[in-house]
Amino acid sequence: MTNSESAKILTKGIFTGNLEKDEDGNYHCGDILLDYQMVLRSFNIGDLITIKTVITNPSDKSFNKYPQKSRNFAIANLKPEM
Repeated sequence: MTNSESAKILTKGIFTGNLEKDEDGNYHCGDILLDYQMVLRSFNIGDLITIKTVITNPSDKSFNKYPQKSRNFAIANLKPEM
């Protein structure tokens, strides 16, 4: 991947990064919590994803660590934005 291709990926959506899992079993990308069921259905740890929208994390349990949550994310790609 060239630098310009990499730059195009990183400018799409709100945030682009790798999907990770913390010591509490939470899936996240950066400081954004990801919907657990969506991750299990379609993603793997380490996938490069683009987060498209976020909401305030409604969970009292994880809010302090992840103040934002997303259910709208996808594998990062070079498709043009619509």
